Amino acid sequence: MSDDGHQHTGHERVPGRQRRRFPGISTRAYEHPADRSALVALRKLSGFDTVFKALSGLLPERSLRLLLFLSDSVRVSERQFSHLHDMLLDACYILDLHKVPPMYVTQDPQPNAMCIGLDEPIIVVSTGLVELLDEEEMRAVVGHEVGHALSGHSVYRTILLFLTSLALKVAWIPLGNLAIMAIVTALREWFRKSELSADRAGLLVGQDVRASMRGLMKIAGGNHLHEMNVDAFLEQADEYDSGGDLRDSVLKILNVLPRSHPFTTVRAAELKKWAESRDYQRIMDGHYPRRGEDGDASVSDSFRESAASYASDVKTSKDPLMKLVTDLAGGAGDLGGRVRRGFDGFRSPPPAKGDAPGGGEE
Repeated sequence: MSDDGHQHTGHERVPGRQRRRFPGISTRAYEHPADRSALVALRKLSGFDTVFKALSGLLPERSLRLLLFLSDSVRVSERQFSHLHDMLLDACYILDLHKVPPMYVTQDPQPNAMCIGLDEPIIVVSTGLVELLDEEEMRAVVGHEVGHALSGHSVYRTILLFLTSLALKVAWIPLGNLAIMAIVTALREWFRKSELSADRAGLLVGQDVRASMRGLMKIAGGNHLHEMNVDAFLEQADEYDSGGDLRDSVLKILNVLPRSHPFTTVRAAELKKWAESRDYQRIMDGHYPRRGEDGDASVSDSFRESAASYASDVKTSKDPLMKLVTDLAGGAGDLGGRVRRGFDGFRSPPPAKGDAPGGGEE
């Protein structure tokens, strides 16, 4: 930070400011309820424990670190990418993560970041991301990855990466592929939810919701902020949620299954909703669960929170399928007719008059 109270970056001058710190903060403070419930479901999946133990033995941490990163990436330190090093230390200080994970910058034009590792988390950011984001936006990304590290997400992310690669190699074995893909699908479902948790951690570190939004917009549309607008971007999420009919709802589900990340507009809308919530304000005021209390946290309470979150999402969603679920729960009439009308587009169009057998109408 310079004497005039401003931080100098390669993109712009950002006012220096103090950020709140959260000593002893529990991951329960920022983890999305759907993240926790999806992880519980994943752990109960048949065969997951066997795969987990097998991969843990096959992928030594030292080999992962040496082969993938020390050999062909740049280690962030006081002497290399020092501004990222400062952000990493700051993020760990704010979230009270005592052991700072190593960070690497790898050459890749695609903007990307990840936190992997079986024994210890490793943070990796691409050159495309470093070049795309300004200091405040990058600070939120570093906080996002530190949130993954604090929550212990790196282990499952690593397994997902290796299983995705393995599934391609054994695609010719039908049963083997089906078993692996079942676990991969469950891992992807969990990881999409874990991204929502990490986005919240990034906001707690950056403490600038507009910067978090700008970062997500840039990841979606590139470095053209003068051509983009946060409010318009969030309207896209609303349009995506409410647009179309039941056919579109099914297509949305099918489209998201192969993805490890939620759609960017959805992430932005979820983060904005949390930033405006009482939960976020309480954390910023210093009222949040501590790690020392994690042992006393009730599993049933966690499930109740998850169930309440899902119920609220379904109730407030504008998606046609979610509306149908709500109506089913409420006992609305003529649901059969609504379902048939919603899926009419999947069937062939009815024959025109005179085309039916006998020259009349069907």
